[in-house]
Amino acid sequence: MNFDFSDDQKQLRDQARKFLAEKCPPKAVRVVLDGKAAYDKELWKGLAEMGFLGVAIPEEFGGAGAGHLELCVIAEEMGRANAPVPFSSTVYLAAEALLIAGSDAQKKRWLPAIAAGEAIGTLALFEGKGNPAPKNLKLTAANGVLNGVKKPVADGGIADFAVVAARTGSSGRENDISLFLVDLKAGGVEVKSLTNLDPTRGQAEIIFSDCKAEPLGAAGEGWSILTQVLDRAAVLCAFEQVGGADRALEMGRDYALDRIAFGRQIGSFQAVKHMLADMYVSATLARSNSYYGAWALSTNAAELPEAAAAARISATQAFQHCAKNNIQVHGGMGFTWEFDCHMYYRRANAMALGLGSLSYWEDQLIDRMRKKNAA
Repeated sequence: MNFDFSDDQKQLRDQARKFLAEKCPPKAVRVVLDGKAAYDKELWKGLAEMGFLGVAIPEEFGGAGAGHLELCVIAEEMGRANAPVPFSSTVYLAAEALLIAGSDAQKKRWLPAIAAGEAIGTLALFEGKGNPAPKNLKLTAANGVLNGVKKPVADGGIADFAVVAARTGSSGRENDISLFLVDLKAGGVEVKSLTNLDPTRGQAEIIFSDCKAEPLGAAGEGWSILTQVLDRAAVLCAFEQVGGADRALEMGRDYALDRIAFGRQIGSFQAVKHMLADMYVSATLARSNSYYGAWALSTNAAELPEAAAAARISATQAFQHCAKNNIQVHGGMGFTWEFDCHMYYRRANAMALGLGSLSYWEDQLIDRMRKKNAA
């Protein structure tokens, strides 16, 4: 496969990079990291004004109607900037679930609000420890009423609505799972903020007690829809992780060129050279797999499930590898609060679990390739 982004899409990437460099410097990230704000509201407003929140939302629902390739290049720049906003939970998860399974009324209510920066969404899937699986869902739905607990929920403390996965049967099979749309400002919802590794991407526990909800998609098709949402989000998150990995590599390289030890740049030492070279290889491999995922996502190719898993695996590994070794290149200074290395290390490890663990996606890739070969 020979794939690359178009000149227009590359110009969009440059535009997003310039915008985020101005509006999201490290000091702005630290405001949220220090707990002085739940997220960067001004940046969120600016992203809406630039059209970035609705880039993949059809024009009829208030978006730009561009597509997923444009969203991929924006996601990469969001990762480079370590942006402290609920972009992934709202755009990769909630909006995609609405686009896949929402009714016209649901789309008209929420998608224009997302594109305008007036609504924050999330996906309430996890219920404590464990990877995504029908058997791990205990929250129940009966007669349009939800009861149970979801945690951790990404950006749950600031979200206006949530797509909630609930059990509608007792067998624990895939056809017992349905999705529901919940206005988190309505009754029957209690939200508790959780302490997590990366405070710039908040998490919450949401308790549903006789909470009224409206179905999203057909009954019993929740797991099928979730699988599609997670595959799309895996590709988009991979680009965000690639952006973060590239920035961590750049930080390490720049420091290695500036830092003098024993009368020489530390970048001239073989051990540091090899460390930076390994970072470059892992980031480049992740980019290659992410490009494959972007092609599959934009064309709705049959290979999307395998491509999404491969992108997710390589990008997760690359971001963690680059973020960790960026600290090593900086030496003792890399562990300090004053340097920015830890912000990318936090984000890398938080993103590694956001859609299920690395081992979950490795198992998904193996299972999907086996099914494909057996067909």
